[in-house]
Amino acid sequence: MSENLQPSGRIKDDERKVRIHLTPFDRTKFLSLFTITFLVLVWADLADNPLLSFSDGVSAGVSKRGWLLVLFAIEFVRQIHFLLAELLAPYHGVWQKYFSFVDRAIHLLGDWTRYRISRIFKVILFIVLLAFILGAVYKETPIKALFLAPKALWSALPILGQLLFAVVFIVIQFVAMFWFLSRGGIDVYFPDDIRTRFSDVWGQDHVLNRIRENLLFLESPEKIESHGGYVPGGLLLWGPPGTGKTLMAESMAGETGKPFVFVDPGAFNAMFFGVGVMKVKSLFRKLRKLSLRYGGVVVFFDEADSLGNRGISTGSARSVEAFGSSCHGGNYLSDPARALILRDSFVVGGAGGQGGGGGGMGTLQALLTELSGLKKPRGFFNRIVRKTLGMRPKSPPKYRILVVMATNMPEALDEALLRPGRIDRMYRVGYPSKAGRVRTYEGYLAKVSHSLSAGEIDKLATITPYATGATIKDTINEALIMAIRDGRTSLTWTDVVKAKQLKDLGPSEDVEYIERERHAVAIHEACHGVMAYLVREHMEIDLATIEKGSDYLGMVASIPPDDQFTRWKSEYKADILVSLASLAGERAFFGGDNSSGVSGDLESATTVASFMEGHWGMGSTISSHASNRRFEVGAPGGRKGEKGKGAPDLRQALGDRIEDNLRTLLGEAERILAKNRNKVLALAHALEIHKTISGDDVTAVMTGSRGPLVDGTPYLSKRNLAQIEKYHQAAAKAHISHEKPSVEIPRF
Repeated sequence: MSENLQPSGRIKDDERKVRIHLTPFDRTKFLSLFTITFLVLVWADLADNPLLSFSDGVSAGVSKRGWLLVLFAIEFVRQIHFLLAELLAPYHGVWQKYFSFVDRAIHLLGDWTRYRISRIFKVILFIVLLAFILGAVYKETPIKALFLAPKALWSALPILGQLLFAVVFIVIQFVAMFWFLSRGGIDVYFPDDIRTRFSDVWGQDHVLNRIRENLLFLESPEKIESHGGYVPGGLLLWGPPGTGKTLMAESMAGETGKPFVFVDPGAFNAMFFGVGVMKVKSLFRKLRKLSLRYGGVVVFFDEADSLGNRGISTGSARSVEAFGSSCHGGNYLSDPARALILRDSFVVGGAGGQGGGGGGMGTLQALLTELSGLKKPRGFFNRIVRKTLGMRPKSPPKYRILVVMATNMPEALDEALLRPGRIDRMYRVGYPSKAGRVRTYEGYLAKVSHSLSAGEIDKLATITPYATGATIKDTINEALIMAIRDGRTSLTWTDVVKAKQLKDLGPSEDVEYIERERHAVAIHEACHGVMAYLVREHMEIDLATIEKGSDYLGMVASIPPDDQFTRWKSEYKADILVSLASLAGERAFFGGDNSSGVSGDLESATTVASFMEGHWGMGSTISSHASNRRFEVGAPGGRKGEKGKGAPDLRQALGDRIEDNLRTLLGEAERILAKNRNKVLALAHALEIHKTISGDDVTAVMTGSRGPLVDGTPYLSKRNLAQIEKYHQAAAKAHISHEKPSVEIPRF
């Protein structure tokens, strides 16, 4: 049974029992041509003699043009022969047995030669029949009538010209409009215009080493093509903004001495359908010409996701208030923990949707076709004239086109665009390492006058762990502006640090807290600072401030001392303790009361605890909540018979475990702060006096040493600590009664 279902293969020509069937057009084309010619000639006779009937005209036509009937009869017999050979196997067998020499003689000629001869025969036959028809119309011999045809055409040219002009005028209007719409957005830089080299790209040596290999094959393609390979023609550079993707593409053109074509991200956006397609085709025509003229060309598509996006997964927007009004969100958190807060794939109740746009009304499809489509013959003579003369067009040349695309959202690109043959290699241009940041700082500082030592540059690279080339350049420029504002032309360490703080925090608002609120914000941030100093080893405090910004009242920002690529349970636990320190501290220092400013801290702590419990195996259970969601275990729409079963229970159990973990850590935070009450009050006092202090100043307060701005030795005195405690009690009492504290803040 299964064998009968197998599809049978196509029968070979030499195994066929009957002739291959002709199409209806091939069977009737000559018969129709002879019939139409005969009827036209009869119509000409009737036009000359109005008294002649149609039957008499047909009879006269048969007697005068018997040769046409002979051709018709020959073709008719030929088609009967073909029909019998198609239907009757014995007939076809006899013909093949005794007359196969005819087919063998014909097939001595090549397929292309036979096609050209048959076409010449058809053209001659058409001209002969046309000559007889014109002879009947002009009452001349067929040969003479054939030469009179151009005269008739010439006399009709005025009318035809008017019609043609109307059509061409309308076409020109549309062509001109679309031509002007298809201009712009594409800039060509020739080799002498590009001065950028690989030596101008800092901090991305590992990517440049791979790119050099692509350029080697672009300049010497025979090194790989002679061994049966092909030159990789597409690169994707992806990574965060400002890491040097555009600069790398420009340096490629500078290193190779090839033209550099920059494609603007919005070049293919148009209000009319088809304009984007025209731009793509026009772009690649230009690229092919430049490739042949210069031996290669580099084309760079910046922000490629605007072109190759057919829809990406996006989440709902978050408001700034979600991070709380008292703290600047999770600035004191490590970067991975802070990134989690920004994700809407929240393990409890998170959701995402499908967004994004289409491929630009055919623009993406046109680009895909040009990147890997069939290479067309080049030139008008090659494509049109040679084909008209029956000659095969010459094969197209090999175009050396290196396509470079850059994006910070590779997930938004269509898979068809990223397949090998279009984009052969993908390189991540990420945040530079510490060594790369040092090299980048050195490069930009070399362009200005400065007094920074090698140690200070190294420290600067340490306290800016996720700085890109663009942010480093901007920081140095901002520091130079500060120096010039102070009447100097040489940068100092202080200028650079102030510029970094300005870029990180933004300009502080020119407002003054009332005393009790200032003290509350200082206690809040001091709790974060003391907890971060005591329990977190993987991060260093960068700065602490109670100066109000656009979306925060104060903050404690931390940075990693080293480049680290993995995170551990103890580190995330420390992050949660730092987050919960504000709630524990406010309740401890203000008689169980707390502000709404802890909302962002609680969100940070809950997010990290949720991933620890449900994803990373850092909780009381082992199963992954992500897998449960992926395989719909107990979720709506799960396996048959289990639809909706247990989904609330799973979420409730996960939520209970997260709550238990947070309560345990909150109790631990309360105990730590209670044990270090004097340190919290001392740091809060330093913040109220100086408003913004560095991480070294926080350490000075904690250890009783001298820092860059704060002298921590007074905080070793029990008398001074007693005065700070007395001031706090007055501020706490004023907090309840909404009055001004009865005690002034002590100053040492």
